[in-house]
Amino acid sequence: MTSKYCDYPGARFMPSPNFGDRADRRAPDMIVLHYTGMATGASALEWLCREESQVSSHYFVHEDGRVDQLVPETLRAWHAGKSYWKGETDINSCSIGIEIANPGHPGGLPDFPKKQIDAVVELCRDCGQRWSIAPERVLAHSDIAPIRKVDPGEKFPWHVLHREGVGHWVEPAPIGGGRFFQRGDRGQPVEAIQSMLSLYGYGIEVTGDFCEKTEGAVAAFQRHFRQQRVDGIADISTLDTLHRLLSGLPQFIA
Repeated sequence: MTSKYCDYPGARFMPSPNFGDRADRRAPDMIVLHYTGMATGASALEWLCREESQVSSHYFVHEDGRVDQLVPETLRAWHAGKSYWKGETDINSCSIGIEIANPGHPGGLPDFPKKQIDAVVELCRDCGQRWSIAPERVLAHSDIAPIRKVDPGEKFPWHVLHREGVGHWVEPAPIGGGRFFQRGDRGQPVEAIQSMLSLYGYGIEVTGDFCEKTEGAVAAFQRHFRQQRVDGIADISTLDTLHRLLSGLPQFIA
């Protein structure tokens, strides 16, 4: 079928049977990016289009930049799973899911080809403009499901997307010395770290205990915004980068 069936003009229609209605007929206000994590793009696309998989996405971006649409944007694709962002737990009902063909961590985390990233940029721009999606709501699967998910991974070029007008980004602070916080630490500084992560959108409680969930949220943040080292340790580089990202959000701009 041709692009006349697609919301995005550059796409080919490859329907998946795995979809439903968005809760309360919500309009999408978020884009979630994934990698497929399978050996080949062809096998990943086939799986997303099989009823038995019970998973799908709105779009699939091939390594060579071709784009397939699997589910209409007005409907709810099944890509996010158990997830959370800024109080929202039904991410599937408020998001557009984009699967990017890449073997991911199981396949050695290869680079994303330029043609593919160019296609992701154009697709995100188009969806973002049509649905008025805020830059800070273009997210990784790992952002909305820390620990459980790690895609699209620390080699995904978020800085390139931002340079082309997609997503929220600041240049990460250099890694250096100074005080840091890690699993097992407790107290007011840990509360402050948890508060900042929660304000940005991560699903974390402010307890003052640097627990496994806190470590997972810090690692997810690093995987997106401070990719040079993903270790779940809240060092000065991580905290400075997080603070500057928060400062750039509309609600924090004086």
